[in-house]
Amino acid sequence: MALFPGFKKKRVRTSGATINLVTKGDGPPLLLLHGYPETHAMWHKIAPDLARDYTVVCADLRGYGDSSKPKGLPDHSNYSKRAMAKDMAEVMRALGHKSFHLAGHDRGARVAHRLARDHGNRVKSLTVLDIVPTLKMYASVNKGFATAYYHWFFLIQKPPLPEQLLAGHVPQYILGRLGRGKSGLRRFAPAAVREYVRAFRDPKCIHATCEDYRAAATIDLEHDRKDQRKKLQMPLLALWGKQGVIERYFDPLRDWREVASDVRGRALDCGHFLPEEKPREVLAALRRFLIRQQKELLFQAPAARLRPSHKTRLMNALQFEPENAA
Repeated sequence: MALFPGFKKKRVRTSGATINLVTKGDGPPLLLLHGYPETHAMWHKIAPDLARDYTVVCADLRGYGDSSKPKGLPDHSNYSKRAMAKDMAEVMRALGHKSFHLAGHDRGARVAHRLARDHGNRVKSLTVLDIVPTLKMYASVNKGFATAYYHWFFLIQKPPLPEQLLAGHVPQYILGRLGRGKSGLRRFAPAAVREYVRAFRDPKCIHATCEDYRAAATIDLEHDRKDQRKKLQMPLLALWGKQGVIERYFDPLRDWREVASDVRGRALDCGHFLPEEKPREVLAALRRFLIRQQKELLFQAPAARLRPSHKTRLMNALQFEPENAA
């Protein structure tokens, strides 16, 4: 595992899938969820640093990477964000983590949003990268958004049309999605790109990821509408790319404040793939955010719950925390 030195690879069977993951560390648990068209490999630039102070878990979503890829049901419910979030709740429990911090990018952030809703008593904090809530995005469709995010409307078409059209075009399609920003593919590690291409050569992966989007356009919206009046209570950090669609067509802080009570965040000078384009900035913002959530633990919880090295590092970080940090 050259991308994740020292991490242990595991497979965890849940009630609906088998989830592939890597993990390292022995501090507070932190679950990282990837987006489309990627795998857990997208976290390789920041996970090793985080593992110095957190128990980091980087998992492949159901249908992605080396996790299992069940055939989609007629109502797409087995690729609903509720089902995919349940996978992760069960994974973290199987690993011994009753509660945990949570961060997700793109599709992983949508799974994280649902995980925070359905299992909010277990999620200490939520970080979402380059998304606003799914319901808001579908309700705000215009020509510019539909053109930039054409895949949202292509992948949801009735099977097997999208699957057949994508078959045989994986390298070009994947590279095109990754390299659509101003910097092209320069910010992406070749080893990570090879991993994304390898995963999407599997026809089952192509089908599963189409089902992810089909669920988002159908059953996920039903679930989200039922929850509209209930705001998330855990602290939420939103980061997004200044050069991307979210900045251009949405107001991320306002949109997240419609569904969550405690929201902060900012734009980074990059495109959609923040952890690979701006890893240092993402790492710094995420660390500041997590440190703030641990103040109560540091000063009120029994000392045994924190490793001495982690407690020292946390106190040092709090001492030099900028007042206007995201």
